[in-house]
Amino acid sequence: MQKVTAILLGAGNRGAQAYAPYALNYPHELDIIAVAEPDDERRAAFVFAHQISQDYSFSNWEQLLAQPKIADIAIICTQDQMHYYPTLKALELGYHVLLEKPMSPSPEECVEMELMAKKHNRLLTICHVLRYTAFWTAMKRVIEEGRIGQIVNIQLNENVGNMHMAHSFVRGNWNNSDTSSPMILAKSCHDMDILSYIMGEPCERISSFGSLMHFKSENAPVGAPARCLDGCPAEATCQYYAPKYYLGTGRSWAGKFTTDTSLEGIIEALHTTPYGKCVYHSDNNVVDHQVVNMEFASGATAMFSMCGFTRDNTRILQIMGTKGDIRGNMEEHEFTIHDFVTNEQTTIHVQASEEGHNGGDAGIIRSFLREVRTYAGGESESSASVSVRSHLMAFAAEESRVNGGKPVVIEELHKRLATV
Repeated sequence: MQKVTAILLGAGNRGAQAYAPYALNYPHELDIIAVAEPDDERRAAFVFAHQISQDYSFSNWEQLLAQPKIADIAIICTQDQMHYYPTLKALELGYHVLLEKPMSPSPEECVEMELMAKKHNRLLTICHVLRYTAFWTAMKRVIEEGRIGQIVNIQLNENVGNMHMAHSFVRGNWNNSDTSSPMILAKSCHDMDILSYIMGEPCERISSFGSLMHFKSENAPVGAPARCLDGCPAEATCQYYAPKYYLGTGRSWAGKFTTDTSLEGIIEALHTTPYGKCVYHSDNNVVDHQVVNMEFASGATAMFSMCGFTRDNTRILQIMGTKGDIRGNMEEHEFTIHDFVTNEQTTIHVQASEEGHNGGDAGIIRSFLREVRTYAGGESESSASVSVRSHLMAFAAEESRVNGGKPVVIEELHKRLATV
């Protein structure tokens, strides 16, 4: 098997912990030979783990991409608003690119990246990892076999989980659309993509409602300080009290924002990083709940609901077809098919994976490497062209939401972008 060489731009949680471990677990398939990461500790740890030469260790992506092409692929895991320029430069240099989702908070930039990949005849694959999990691929196979007939309606609930909501979207990197992306794009472009994948046809119209309802200053406990460790009077009754998250059973979460996961290191980080802030006194502005209504080309409809106030972190769905329906729960790794004609029920249980996103993180790397080795033109399973369509669904949903739920026609949105 031909080994593929890679450079990594951004050695944060997704880059270093989700995708790069594939190179350590399957060194005969992938070798990461260079890294760009502004955080000195993260960069040093990554260089050590992957035995990278100091000559190929850079503090920013501009330095790395100023070099001639040195590898086969570029894995780009910078922050959302830092995807556009490194992607264009990597494609121009001749790299096949694996890009963390979302492509960009700008719809114009998404379209431009798609066109640039075609211009340079390179793969640009977006990390919609759900497509590569056993749960969704098994469900897609059942639908393609015609076992529930034609899809009429899909109901998909994304239970974000209250801890995940507070960690990533109130205190964390994706808490403010001015510096990252709207919630529907940052978190739920996965869901727009998987709905598009399951339906297998274009979405034509969208409307949406949602708001930031709870995580704002007027809902703070009386006397709550800016930081949890500054003597909060609601310490015993607030479910979002930071030490309860990061020093208790959720201690592993602290590793996502500090390299020093000793008790002393975590406490210091809670005094100095956004993860120690009161959730009611943070600079967040993304919604904490949202619903999206969709109409597809065949007339089929879908309803998506995202909510940050759930016990579990999973996706629950019902797919209703003309001959049967499917009901499933990702966390339980199974779905049930009900045949309307025979009245039989069949439960499909897929093997749970210990790898990230139920195997999706490793699955997309494995698929991408196979596509790179055999590349002769064409596009990948989750190419930029495919992803632009689902990104436009997210952009349309956000446009509808901020305009009071007014429906948005996807094709009209696409035409507006094409003239920019």
